[in-house]
Amino acid sequence: MDRILEKRPWYVKYRYYLSGASVILVLIIAAIYVSLSPKKLRVDGDEQRIGEALLQPFREYVDVEGVVKPILTLKVNAQESGSVLRIVAEEGQTLKQGDTILVLTNPELEQSIEDQRDDLARQHTSYQEQLIEQEKLRLTLKKQALQTRHEMDRLEKNILLDREENRMGIKSKAQLEVAEDDYRYNVERSKLELLSLRNDSSSAVLKGQLLVRDMEREQKKYQRGKSRLENLVITAPCDGQLSYVSVTPGQRIVAGESIAEIKVLTDYKVHASLNEYYIDRIISGLPACINYQNEKYPLHITKVVPEVRERSFDIDLVFEKAHPANIRVGKSYRIQIELGKAEEALVIPRGNFYQATAGQWIYKLDKSGKKAVRTSITIGRQNPSHYEIIDGLSPGDKVITSGYEKFGDSEVIILD
Repeated sequence: MDRILEKRPWYVKYRYYLSGASVILVLIIAAIYVSLSPKKLRVDGDEQRIGEALLQPFREYVDVEGVVKPILTLKVNAQESGSVLRIVAEEGQTLKQGDTILVLTNPELEQSIEDQRDDLARQHTSYQEQLIEQEKLRLTLKKQALQTRHEMDRLEKNILLDREENRMGIKSKAQLEVAEDDYRYNVERSKLELLSLRNDSSSAVLKGQLLVRDMEREQKKYQRGKSRLENLVITAPCDGQLSYVSVTPGQRIVAGESIAEIKVLTDYKVHASLNEYYIDRIISGLPACINYQNEKYPLHITKVVPEVRERSFDIDLVFEKAHPANIRVGKSYRIQIELGKAEEALVIPRGNFYQATAGQWIYKLDKSGKKAVRTSITIGRQNPSHYEIIDGLSPGDKVITSGYEKFGDSEVIILD
């Protein structure tokens, strides 16, 4: 007897296909979920450096290394040409102003000065002779003036006598008129002679003054020439340390050539180089300080060199008051140069994260402190210890500030 078979449902026939399709669909859904969900990465929390966003006074400053230099360095130049006869001072020696550094010799100059001295001696003899001649002339003029005045007195007495004789009838009126005419003529002639003698006397005095001035000028000329011999002995222009001498005995040097250098050690300055980024903000007078062995030493900028070399420019700073007790030329210190006054701002500590994010985002921790999510931020000003946060964080937020090199493109960091 035949048995009637029941018809099976269609899905039973295709159950294996349906099972495979279901598995594939689940995998696809899982892949989509994974691709759309934030990428996570587990890291060791103890290895990460955590910083907190705080609202506090923020001072923008530059931290740079400075090198101590003498407050002044003087170049010693030769004022006269010559050959080095001997070097007296040694490099590194402390000198007083006027101490001899080296001695030059210049036979040509020495002979020239000797010739000038001989010329001056001859001119002095000529000057003395001319003075004697001037004195003789002065006496002659004085004698002539005395004679002329005497003649005028005599004429005055004669005319008075002639007038008296005319009154007494001894001389006629015609004779008196002739005598008076002679008198007036001789008086006018005598006045002209006196005027001429005064002019001659003034001329003699002027010539004498010119002689004196000529002689003084020649003497000064000789003294200037003589002082050139003194320039062959090169001395220290001020107190200081002789840092180097760039010549050797017997070497020929020319006038104006630099032959030595003196460092003035009465005070010190600090020389530093800054990145060209700050060139528009660094000016003379800006305050700075050195923190050394728990002491703060204030400085200020005195010189800014505007020329940029290899993406940096140079500045000089001087101490406002005291400087470190063990300061030495060539010693380095860390200097903080203030770029503005302190202002309240939201800040986070500096960290290596900036190299990976360029300051555009950061990993911010949630309230549990076990998970950090990638968060966009805007960084404003900065100093060597803090970044100013303009947007993206709130006071009290904690962030990962250590390097992100191992995080890849993870959106979420799980701290174990």
